[in-house]
Amino acid sequence: MLVEVKVPPLAESVAEATLGQWHKRQGDPVAQGENLIDIETDKVTLEVPAPEGGVLKEIRKTDNASVEGEEVIAIIDSEAQGTEKAPESPGAPTPKAPKLGPAARRLLEEHGLQPTQIPPANAERLTKADVQQYLDSRQAKPAQAPPSPPPQPVGVAPSGERLDRRVPMTRLRRRIAERLLAAQQQNAILTTFNEVDMQAVMALRSRHKERFEAKHGIKLGFMSFFVAAAVQALRRFPVVNASLDGNEVVYHDYFDIGVAVSAPRGLVVPILRDAERLSMAEIEQSIAELAQRARDNTLSIEELSGGTFTITNGGVFGSLLSTPILNPPQSAILGMHKIHQRPVADNDHVVIRPLMYLALSYDHRLIDGREAVQFLVAIKGQIEDPYRLLLQV
Repeated sequence: MLVEVKVPPLAESVAEATLGQWHKRQGDPVAQGENLIDIETDKVTLEVPAPEGGVLKEIRKTDNASVEGEEVIAIIDSEAQGTEKAPESPGAPTPKAPKLGPAARRLLEEHGLQPTQIPPANAERLTKADVQQYLDSRQAKPAQAPPSPPPQPVGVAPSGERLDRRVPMTRLRRRIAERLLAAQQQNAILTTFNEVDMQAVMALRSRHKERFEAKHGIKLGFMSFFVAAAVQALRRFPVVNASLDGNEVVYHDYFDIGVAVSAPRGLVVPILRDAERLSMAEIEQSIAELAQRARDNTLSIEELSGGTFTITNGGVFGSLLSTPILNPPQSAILGMHKIHQRPVADNDHVVIRPLMYLALSYDHRLIDGREAVQFLVAIKGQIEDPYRLLLQV
């Protein structure tokens, strides 16, 4: 029986995708559920598992080809027998290869490893962390052979010849570039700034972080405070949570907060759905899970689609001040920055306080300066007096 291998359904906002490299060749045996190829969209990397076991009879789309959702890219003959089976040993069953994520597969290919060489923490799935742990343990062992000469730096020839390299942009990077350029061209972006004293939040966090982690199994970070503060400020200023659709303003009576995360393929913004219903612990747990899945390239398109407001934290990379760019069709984005000890005046005395600059970029076509400034002041007030978050005042 001939079985079609199709591109998974893509979101409405994703017109097409790009094939990676086939993990099987035409004529190779395949097992049901085995990943045949990775597909890169402008949002996520998707796996294409074999719908049936058999032999890969035909590959219709080559590596790096552009494809659309539900397009047929290969044919499997489910009744054919593979010719590349390893001889079976009566006393030693062949180990079953665990499922692989895209990040783990790339690391295996980079180091020439087989998935069956590495014991996964989860019996059914081998993660990037499993592969990295195996590599670290192998490097810690005494070398069995003289080390090979160190590789030349990329782009530098042994003779000192000056080289240029041309590498095609990934679909994600191209899409990021297109969206950033479109955001600048199609929105009247203005940024307002303020600074927030983090002393109260840091004291509260220091006082309760151990009990918080013991109870909820997650560390208490700063992002949950800012997400909660943003929700309360968005309630007071619903236009900041709105978006433009032609000549109409679309007000959203829910709060889907995007949290920018740096991933190997580029910046992605997974969405905290209905953030107003989440506790501080649930916010921290959701962010940690989404961030890990972003690093493993296992986020779904749905988890990256939508959103009514975005928060980005350049402070984790050392940024002291920046002007974030909108994430259309959203009308505003909050930028957090590095906490920096600075002298300030307090009741005619100079004291040292942990301060953070906040930046709110907004579409001036929809949001007036007064609303933007008051919105940012509302966030500042709740962070400097975090008990207001509990009272929602």
